[in-house]
Amino acid sequence: MDKVKLSFILRIILGLTFIFSAYTKFISPGIIEVVLVDNKIANTRETAAIYSNILISLEFALGFLLLQKNFIKKIVLPISFFFLLIFSIYLIYTGYFIGDNQNCGCFGTMIEMSPTESLIKNIVLMIIAVFIFIKIENESKSFYLPLVIVIISFAFVFSLLPIKKNIDDKFLMYTQFEKVGRVDLSEGKILISVMNTECEHCQQTAYEFARMQKQFKWFPKIYGLYFTEGQVSVDSFETITSFRIPHRLISASEFFNLVGQSPPRIYLLENGKVKEFWDNDFVRNIALNFSASK
Repeated sequence: MDKVKLSFILRIILGLTFIFSAYTKFISPGIIEVVLVDNKIANTRETAAIYSNILISLEFALGFLLLQKNFIKKIVLPISFFFLLIFSIYLIYTGYFIGDNQNCGCFGTMIEMSPTESLIKNIVLMIIAVFIFIKIENESKSFYLPLVIVIISFAFVFSLLPIKKNIDDKFLMYTQFEKVGRVDLSEGKILISVMNTECEHCQQTAYEFARMQKQFKWFPKIYGLYFTEGQVSVDSFETITSFRIPHRLISASEFFNLVGQSPPRIYLLENGKVKEFWDNDFVRNIALNFSASK
């Protein structure tokens, strides 16, 4: 294979990689927003959503620009290289200075990568970009198609992923859970179980949930917010109930703000908002909300 054909194939691979990266973020943008807030790049989910949309738009634009022939060497490849370089610096900062070794969100939740893994991927892509830059000879110089691609990319993303206002619901502050690490509670239909590990009613409810998990394939995603005073640890609670889910410990003030007169309380979230909450009849309510859809 001659070098011209090789550079063309590598350009297609580079372009499709940008498009795929944008697509994985587009279908699950919440995880990027969580990463940006966790790493203090953005102060709120609303601001993070703006940054995320810009990032997705740029990746779509660069991907499709690499598939056409205009200004490839003069504009598209240099921007692609510096785009990858900037995010490599960001990955070094988060992975080695902050110590965040969880999913960086580069491929959304479809392919989870640590900052180190993503950094290696970026270095490979930068080498490919440099190789293409050296080998490419002829390029067209019309601004019309590149401009249309950029405009359509931004219009597509911002129209289909509108910035949500006031999305900082009371549960969206919880982004780290034992067993799974970083979690985005703003997407999908999930349950939040607020329990006291020493409460006998909580233990019985958890035991019933464990039985349902084994018996029914439609049993939903559920995350635990546990309060313990030290008498019954989470490990002991899981041993007693056989109920093992992603969880995190919460303070007494958080716990009493989330439960009713007596624990447990189960919240049903849809896209981060509380649709319902239950203080009893848990099994029946869960079945009513989830079994019919499976």
